[in-house]
Amino acid sequence: MFDGGKVIAGLIVFVILATFPFWYNHGKAAPIPEPKLTEKAKTEKVCILKKELMKSEHMQILNDWRNTVVRNTNRIYETPEGKRYDMSLSNTCLDCHSNKADFCDKCHNYVAVSPYCWDCHIEKPKETKE
Repeated sequence: MFDGGKVIAGLIVFVILATFPFWYNHGKAAPIPEPKLTEKAKTEKVCILKKELMKSEHMQILNDWRNTVVRNTNRIYETPEGKRYDMSLSNTCLDCHSNKADFCDKCHNYVAVSPYCWDCHIEKPKETKE
């Protein structure tokens, strides 16, 4: 009635299958991607804020910019150093970081996020002459 050998064998198979993803990928993590800068970004050498802050806070900055522009109609961002920028993903950020695949997508794909920025900001808008 009680077949201990089959139960133990079943448990061993279960443990192996349940832990397979962990030990199979042990030590095989993908390297953290390094975004490729365009020539313009390399010559500028500075973004609106320091590199470390931009890496960790860029989405919060873009959200704050969007809210400030839409709700307060303020389009100018002033850095702590006093430099002024237009609050625009298309005209400010994409001016230097124009290659979405080599700059944005590398990190976003690595961390498996799909930002909604690209629902509206597909390419730089054409300037209209009035």
